[in-house]
Amino acid sequence: MLLRTARSLTANPSDAEDLLQTALTKTYVAWERIEDHRALDGYVRRALLNTRTSQWRKRKVDEFACDELPEPEPVPGGDDPAERQALHDAMWRAIMKLPARQRAMVVLRYYEDLSEARTAEVLGVSVGTVKSAVSRALGKLREDPELGFVR
Repeated sequence: MLLRTARSLTANPSDAEDLLQTALTKTYVAWERIEDHRALDGYVRRALLNTRTSQWRKRKVDEFACDELPEPEPVPGGDDPAERQALHDAMWRAIMKLPARQRAMVVLRYYEDLSEARTAEVLGVSVGTVKSAVSRALGKLREDPELGFVR
């Protein structure tokens, strides 16, 4: 039963066995301080939970603070003003192919940077309508052959 509790706290059965072993060791070390040995199950369960919480808090973090930001990955043609203008023009041509309602929603959401709720309020529609129409519009933009070179 304690192993089942340990397995519910971890994703890996081996980690659950290690967790239970650590909790039982902690219980053995604290045996002298435990006043009511009838409540031993509860004590071990609390040791399991506390040990798992400590492990979670001590987990390795792969991000480190630094004084300078790392250089961004170079984008092919990203520094070329002509390439940027060509991309800008292709994007607007693709947006102009969208139906008027979808076009308005895409422009408000991504060019004017309005929230879904604010876009719905401006256009007098529901938030769900904005979500579904923008989703369909983005699908059409992804399929546009002029924007194929961006992918």
